[in-house]
Amino acid sequence: MNKTAKDFPIKDKYNFDDLCAVMKILRGEGGCPWDREQTHESIRKNFIEETYEVAEAIDTKDKKLLCEELGDVLLQVVFHTEMETEVGSFDIGDVTTGIVKKLIYRHPHIFGDVSAETTDKVLENWDALKAKEKHRETVTDSMRSVARPLPALMRAEKVGKRAAKVGFDFATAADAAKKIAEETEEALAADEATRAEEVGDLLFAAVNVARKLGVDPEKALSDATDKFIDRFAGVEEAVLADGKHMEELPLSVLDTYWDAQKRAKHGENI
Repeated sequence: MNKTAKDFPIKDKYNFDDLCAVMKILRGEGGCPWDREQTHESIRKNFIEETYEVAEAIDTKDKKLLCEELGDVLLQVVFHTEMETEVGSFDIGDVTTGIVKKLIYRHPHIFGDVSAETTDKVLENWDALKAKEKHRETVTDSMRSVARPLPALMRAEKVGKRAAKVGFDFATAADAAKKIAEETEEALAADEATRAEEVGDLLFAAVNVARKLGVDPEKALSDATDKFIDRFAGVEEAVLADGKHMEELPLSVLDTYWDAQKRAKHGENI
């Protein structure tokens, strides 16, 4: 029997079952109007945002925040599952059963008699089993299986890696970089109808260079954005200290301030 809000226990420690019970109360008769109105689509973005907040906690090595944000992600899992439980599609037991069975199936070197003594062999087995499980018979199938809602740089990198597994790849990062110059020319020469397509090709080429260099393009661009903000802040501070305003200065003068910031940061190049 489901608990009601009035008889839900107040205690110092709660477990997974308690979380599921709270969600049933919030979504149930007499529950929270907002929670009852939500659909998979209405809170889809919440799931994405919570996942990125976990990533931020990991990046900042903030364990207290990580604990909190993992709870927020777990809430999203329970929230979406409860919606399907209400219509009889599946429940949280089906979700946990599915992931446990998947883990056992994809770890035959632990739960079976397959040998995999290195990380590379483990990943090779994992990919082969996943392809079999998902009925992916071709490389194209594996490319199309990369989720479209992923950040575009991340998706491009994954697709490039899957092409590379069958030898469809640049020999070196330098070879991949040549494509950037080619795509840049095409983007600059493109008309309005094809401009977005050509810029997309240029970005894809840049991802290939990052991949060949062993660099995570998503993180690299995020770090570059942080660096730009920091340097811009330095320029703005210097301009204001000189009693001026950025919008009143020509780009050539702003570039001088920018170069000064670069020199102040050990001669880094943006």
